[in-house]
Amino acid sequence: MKTYHYDFVVVGGGMSGVCAAIAAARRGTKTALIHDRPVLGGNASSEIRMHICGADHHMSVPNARETGILEEILLENKRRNPEMVYPIFDSVLWEKVHYQENLTLFLNTHMTEVLCDGDRIEAVCALQMTTEKTFCIFGTLFLDATGDGVLGAKAGAEYRIGRESSSRYGESLAPDMEDSCTMGNSLMFKARDMGHEVPFIKPFWANTYTEEQLRLRDHSDITSGYWWIELGGGERDVISHGEELRDELLKAVFGVWDHIKNGGEHGAERMELEWVGFLPGKRESRRLIGDYVLTERDCLKSPRFDDAVAYGGWPMDIHTVEGFLNESGAPTVWNQVNGIYSIPYRCLYSKNIRNLFLGGRAISCSHVAFSSTRVMGTCAVVGQAAGTAAAMAGKRNLEPRELLDYVGELQQELLKDDCYIPFVVNQDPADYARQAAVTATHHITGWEPEKVINGVARTVEGESNGWRAPIEGGPSLVLTLPERIPIREIRLMLDSNLSREITQSINQDVLSRQKSGPPSELLKEYEVDILLEGKIIEHMAVQSQGQRLQRIFLNGREGNAVRIKAISTYGSREAVIFEVRIY
Repeated sequence: MKTYHYDFVVVGGGMSGVCAAIAAARRGTKTALIHDRPVLGGNASSEIRMHICGADHHMSVPNARETGILEEILLENKRRNPEMVYPIFDSVLWEKVHYQENLTLFLNTHMTEVLCDGDRIEAVCALQMTTEKTFCIFGTLFLDATGDGVLGAKAGAEYRIGRESSSRYGESLAPDMEDSCTMGNSLMFKARDMGHEVPFIKPFWANTYTEEQLRLRDHSDITSGYWWIELGGGERDVISHGEELRDELLKAVFGVWDHIKNGGEHGAERMELEWVGFLPGKRESRRLIGDYVLTERDCLKSPRFDDAVAYGGWPMDIHTVEGFLNESGAPTVWNQVNGIYSIPYRCLYSKNIRNLFLGGRAISCSHVAFSSTRVMGTCAVVGQAAGTAAAMAGKRNLEPRELLDYVGELQQELLKDDCYIPFVVNQDPADYARQAAVTATHHITGWEPEKVINGVARTVEGESNGWRAPIEGGPSLVLTLPERIPIREIRLMLDSNLSREITQSINQDVLSRQKSGPPSELLKEYEVDILLEGKIIEHMAVQSQGQRLQRIFLNGREGNAVRIKAISTYGSREAVIFEVRIY
């Protein structure tokens, strides 16, 4: 058995684990990411192919899309993968992790044992199936991003499975009595138009469905489907009966497709199955318990937490018990939340395992609140918050709970990396731009230049929070500092249209709402000048590479002004910059 030692060990390579591991490694933290599948992304990978949902609820909440590392990944995918081919998305995720300094990736590696010393995790043991190698991976801090809360459960962390009673947290959407019911697993499929009629021969083992049986389950879009092909969470739990549920889901998928092809007028004469998943996507199993449990009230009332580090906004999407087996009930009930709500840091570490962070869908919340926080966009920003916290805690030799004393600094670090936190604004004392006088050659009314230093890097409730000007003629933005300083880095937050979906998907409706390539609103080319008493002392021509967050590294020469000139966009006739930071 080979032994390794890391500062931070992340178990689970879904979107939350990926973002957490990258966030920690970028801060110099020696990080390991252990994942038991051949590809990263979890439910978003080519193995399952679920699109990444989040607080924008399929573009129904303006300017709510998650940013940070998730945005970086999805924008890179838009630039490199305009046809939204899933194996290419797998490669983008792998590249981001594999080539990240300070980050070691263990793919096809299954955690078999957790070694603890009392209420602390010392190491995890794992088997890499492809090489038959065994590892003992020691760490100072750990993150459970397994989805099922496996690391926490093996370590003895407090967790819950099932639905709390309505009286426990005063939740109107909870049942009268607590039970062990969870949401179920789903299996996806993709179909393609062959341009000519294609028959479908139903396998002998596939189920048979009538239009009456499917009357409450929309199957009008026959290009892909269906989240409502869902089983488990009632008599059969989604973990111990996982293999059995997969088999039953295959019977259901092929039975639904037989109904579409051979069971009436569905316009599917030319359609054939292109792909059927063999790895079900999970929704709910264990929920690990932290110092705070997020509840229905928090999703509805949106309280201001002093330790807010992330946000959600997906509806409380509570699926019917037994899923597809319940033909008389709607597959889910959409309970809207109040815009977006904050998620406190206290939900992101274990209540009783002292060095365990929580990520993904296993964070500390009730079953009702979980029905909103479980989606991957929310999981990703939670992961980045946990990974950033782990890096900060490691440098201070602190346990996760002890970092609460530094939560203000954690919030500022997250904002700096383009993670939005409701009601938290840029107060970074190292950002010289906050002291600057800001002017521009042109601007559009309501988008004045000084807004690039107001502390908010996106439009919120109608307030633009950015500078906008016609791109024609190359408009310029100038930040004049009160004194000359060595300038080593400039950060810009551009406009990537946070009201539009950019997620990878197999669903034609989701893809039809998107534009090919990077968002047209993004700056494509711009120039940066460092000025000293009006003279250019350093000049850079920059290509944005289709990214919203821009980091421009400079030589540290002293200047007293920064000028940014917009040259071109990816299609828009207007240039937009939401924030400028100077370090």
